[in-house]
Amino acid sequence: MKNDVTGLEAAVFALLDCNVRIVTGVPGFPITDLMENIRGKIKNEWSVNEKVALEIALGSSICGERSAVITKHVGMNILADTLVSSPTHTIGAGVVIFAGDDPGIQKSQNEQDSRFYGLVAEVPVFDPSTAQTLYLSIVNGFELSEKMHAPVIIRLTDRLLKSEGSIKRTRISPHRAGFDKKIWELTMLGKHQRFHLESYPEMIRFAEASKLNDYQKRGRNGIISSGFPSSLVESAIPENVSHLALSVVNPLPLALIDRFISEHEHVLVVEETEPVIEKQLSNRVLGKLTGHIPYGVVEEGNIRTAIENFGKGSIERIIIPQTIAERGARLVCEDCPYLPLYDAVKETGVPVAGDLGCSILTSAPPHSLLDAAFSLGSSVGTACGFNRKGIAIVGDFGLAHSGIAGLINAVHNDHELVVIVLQNEVAAMTGGQEAPDLTGLVSSYIRDTEIIDLPADIDLKKILREKLGKKGISVIIAKAKCPKFGNVEYI
Repeated sequence: MKNDVTGLEAAVFALLDCNVRIVTGVPGFPITDLMENIRGKIKNEWSVNEKVALEIALGSSICGERSAVITKHVGMNILADTLVSSPTHTIGAGVVIFAGDDPGIQKSQNEQDSRFYGLVAEVPVFDPSTAQTLYLSIVNGFELSEKMHAPVIIRLTDRLLKSEGSIKRTRISPHRAGFDKKIWELTMLGKHQRFHLESYPEMIRFAEASKLNDYQKRGRNGIISSGFPSSLVESAIPENVSHLALSVVNPLPLALIDRFISEHEHVLVVEETEPVIEKQLSNRVLGKLTGHIPYGVVEEGNIRTAIENFGKGSIERIIIPQTIAERGARLVCEDCPYLPLYDAVKETGVPVAGDLGCSILTSAPPHSLLDAAFSLGSSVGTACGFNRKGIAIVGDFGLAHSGIAGLINAVHNDHELVVIVLQNEVAAMTGGQEAPDLTGLVSSYIRDTEIIDLPADIDLKKILREKLGKKGISVIIAKAKCPKFGNVEYI
């Protein structure tokens, strides 16, 4: 049957139709709503970090049950260690990883392209363009995962999830794929050799034959595209320009692409965010590297301009870095209970490492508090590198996610720093998901741990001066209720 749905709804239907038993993940833009929309339909959980989320999914796979992982693009960095080993280790039932990319950086710390992880981990990557191709990518993804005994990555973007279109749902027979323990009869080298003997050729066969890659021949010039921009190409393309819309982007269907290029005088590659496809096609195409298409988000107007310049080998591109003054600053909530603490930290004059939770909002004016904030949970490790005793600010979710490793390392190597844990019990930047309470763990591990409740009539400056004046590590667990999510009840 056919239904008019959003890309988000298409993904939910596909997970249900594929008989997925568990979905794990870490919240963040643009993928949080995908997890929220399967609640009550499929067993699911927000994990403390993406590596754990993938490990849970793989454990389910080993026992013959299909599973999925939901993460934003920066979360791919966290699960990469386990991901890269999984294809040669092999798995059981199908595992699909949804990687939510953020072209244009609406709500992220960078604009990385998750398709690169297909090349690093040697796993298939789907980059669908519509609700229907997303639905079919998930269905095909689970089947391919089981044939090649490895996880599959499906790239999502905000525009794809919000796009609307019809889908044709299919009845999928339940399939149980068990883990073959005979893999342990091979050495680590032998496992990789087996992968290139059996699994990788299966990936190539699928990519070359997949009907998800659509070739429309129309004229002497052509466009190769992938992801949501493929739908923009169809809106902008003249009738005399051919179009090869790819949904399978790793491994690239090189035989199909070579035929397309040989049959056209000029070929333009349209993709978000980086030139992943273009770089693999040498200098035979136009695209980001030639200035025809911008890096990051691609709009219909960019495609029209590129088509007008088919005859030019390169175009001068003018890049003007966006400023916060132009965009508008994202500010700390006016009623945030941590504002007095932030003010007190700034007055210390010591270097301050921040986190990618709410404290990141203090980095720009008017606060200008943070000296560095690289990733979620990174503040403790960063502060350990300061050449004098400084401060690390970390949220309770950031601490559980990965900051706890930095804290263990700080104790083990006798570093000097003050760690401030913002214990508001929620992941406020991603929608108020519950955060683990590590108060007991931290206070039992760090002797100088002080717990304060905010707001409170206490001299925060004095407390910070005392902690900075001591030798070793001091921890301040600052407990407060987030005004936005403080009354959330968890079921």
